[in-house]
Amino acid sequence: MDILSKINSPADVKALPPELLNELCSQIREFMINSVSKTGGHLASSLGLVEITVALHRVFDTSKDRLIFDVGHQSYAHKILTGRKDRFHTLRQFGGISAFSKPSESPHDAFIAGHASTSISAALGIARARTLSRGDYSVIALLGDGALTGGLAYEGLSDAGESEEPMIIILNDNGMSINGNVGGVARYLSRQRLKPSYSALKKRVKKILNLLPGGNAIYRFVHNIKTTLKEVVLHCSMFEELGLQYSGPVDGHDINRIIETLLWAKRLNEPAVVHFLTKKGKGYEPAEENPEQYHGVSPFDHVIGIKNGEGETFSSVFGQELERLASADPKICAITASMMSGTGLSGFASRYQTRFFDVGIAEGHAVVMAAGLASCGAIPVVAVYSTFLQRSYDMLIHDVALNKQHVVFAVDRAGLVPGDGETHQGLYDAAFLCGIPDMTVLCPASFAELRDMLRFAVLNADGPVAIRYPRGAEGAFTDGGVSDAKVLREGSDFTLVTYGININTALAAAKSLEKDNISVEVIKLGSINPISYDLITKSAKKTKRLLVLEECVERGSVGESIGSRLAMKKVNLKSFIHKNVGGAVITGGEINELRRFCGIDTKSVCSAIRNVML
Repeated sequence: MDILSKINSPADVKALPPELLNELCSQIREFMINSVSKTGGHLASSLGLVEITVALHRVFDTSKDRLIFDVGHQSYAHKILTGRKDRFHTLRQFGGISAFSKPSESPHDAFIAGHASTSISAALGIARARTLSRGDYSVIALLGDGALTGGLAYEGLSDAGESEEPMIIILNDNGMSINGNVGGVARYLSRQRLKPSYSALKKRVKKILNLLPGGNAIYRFVHNIKTTLKEVVLHCSMFEELGLQYSGPVDGHDINRIIETLLWAKRLNEPAVVHFLTKKGKGYEPAEENPEQYHGVSPFDHVIGIKNGEGETFSSVFGQELERLASADPKICAITASMMSGTGLSGFASRYQTRFFDVGIAEGHAVVMAAGLASCGAIPVVAVYSTFLQRSYDMLIHDVALNKQHVVFAVDRAGLVPGDGETHQGLYDAAFLCGIPDMTVLCPASFAELRDMLRFAVLNADGPVAIRYPRGAEGAFTDGGVSDAKVLREGSDFTLVTYGININTALAAAKSLEKDNISVEVIKLGSINPISYDLITKSAKKTKRLLVLEECVERGSVGESIGSRLAMKKVNLKSFIHKNVGGAVITGGEINELRRFCGIDTKSVCSAIRNVML
């Protein structure tokens, strides 16, 4: 029976007979696997949340009630059930639907999210806004157990419990054991608390005692006895000590139990945590057996699963070179924030277990811990995605730079990043890293340069060093070496300055413009902090025309620094062109589509120079 084709909105989910809910869940999983195998995406986590998502849409109305996802990796079933099923094949495609929750995409999405541990804080803000405006709607934060490795989640939990604001925190526990309740008695008592009669009786007793002389003291005495007994039997004091009602753990694939638990939490009208146990990758055997591999996937054959053997990438080359360096120097350590395989550190972790530290989703902690290691003579290398390094900005300044610690940052996924869209673009690190005192920022354009720059950063540099590189493979440029700047191609009509992987675009543009008798001098920056201004100034004085090509936002960019320096030096240019992503928020899509959209591809660079010269 085809059920999913008839589900076009949450109202259709509510109208479905209860006996068909499990079949609906099965069809959602099949639909999701078929679609994500073509587009890529975060598959395993979304597969594990199907029953919880269906139950949410049975109990709540997300066009009014506010459902806040943590990260949004788990939002695919929600998108399918909220009118986006027919567009789901455009997931992560240029102009398609977002890989994460996005309010501009649907009224059922309450808050944009792409970084972990934020949902409780956002939900509490929304709950407080509801109270201030005297609104009438439920607020639900949904986070995975991995988000509880981030300190921000605990800040939110602490404030939520103190606030007494009615809100529901759903903990999707698909791997981490959190205060597990053990035994039949604990399970029985947890079930009793879900019954409406229990909550109603509790409220009636409190109301009656409040009317009696000394009633408040009696209630507190009884409540304290109950709490003590409950802690002995249920062992769930972590959340309740923070002022949050707690229920769980509950089977996150038993839809009837999930609905019962959500109804209990809704009736409470207090801050509450409901704890569901789920299986990551549920319903797709390859993902169940290897959930990490299916966390974020590129397109694959869903019949045979993901094939191993991806070619070399900047991430894998980084990991291999760091292993080689560590074999000769026992002071070298590697740190990552729940991104071991993504940053290429799986081999290092296996080979040097005592020198590898995965701190979980806690980037700020990773940076401060690295500073502590460095202060005692270790050489810490922090591997982190550019988009997540943003979360550590204060620590980069306060704990690393001001203490002048030698910490190396391997900044992966710098520049435009395909697929995941706005929340995962690495477009800001070039600006914020260059403003940090004594921070050296290197930009390898090839695998060979990455190896050489990493070796220099680890063994020869002083103070903090960041090495920023893109996702994926190198281009036609494969030279190595470590240099602040060098002229790769001499010319007389135009100076083109760039760094990193965009050197391939610059060289291709210069070659193409040769056909129009336009001679372009190409300067490649190996370092963007410090910048080799003398070489650029000399070339700009010769050609009188300059184009700076970057894969970052304009404000605070290298191009702005170069333009300012040339103006201060009173270099008289006939033309100055700055090609970057501007101030735009960049959506998801394939990398070449994004470069064309931003006007930083070869064709756009050639057109800009031709418009000046011809």
